[in-house]
Amino acid sequence: MIYIFLAEGFEEIEALAPLDILRRAGVEVKTVSITDDYIVTGAHGIPVMADTTIFQTTDSVPGGWNDEQRLGECDMIVLPGGLPGSTNLDACQRLKDMIRIHYEAGKPLAAICAAPQVYGHMGILSGKRVTCYPGVETQLTGANYTGALVEEDGQFITGCGPAAAMEFGYRLAARFVDEATVEALREGMRYNQLVN
Repeated sequence: MIYIFLAEGFEEIEALAPLDILRRAGVEVKTVSITDDYIVTGAHGIPVMADTTIFQTTDSVPGGWNDEQRLGECDMIVLPGGLPGSTNLDACQRLKDMIRIHYEAGKPLAAICAAPQVYGHMGILSGKRVTCYPGVETQLTGANYTGALVEEDGQFITGCGPAAAMEFGYRLAARFVDEATVEALREGMRYNQLVN
């Protein structure tokens, strides 16, 4: 299960394009509001209904997001950028606690645009090749900023901004499905025609 965390002011394309690609690839993915509100409004005024909230409990998993079983079902955390979305993600201690657990477990962590600052402020990007929206690199403590469209280094996948949203989505999918499936998606969605 992949969780894409949504905060007020998130960059819509950076959340929804990867979500669309992942679901086309057959990967189980849910959007998660970082408040108890299911409706999260993006940076451009587009309201999105999240699948769940960070505070939501389930019948089979009492205790919500801090429950070991619930954390265990999450295979990757994805943070879309945007402002003030990235700042709001960075201010959510419950999310940062979850990120820390995933980081220590060696699970994949992804962020795009301004959102890599969340990992940077946590001090977990040290020595890693990362990309982000220009200007945000000053927030990536100890990281090696590359400025690439998308960058992968170990458990981290980062993207530089809205134009990277589709490539970012394909790279996320490649962690869970074979390359032939990803290539078929690129071709079927006419992405290859765009980049070639």
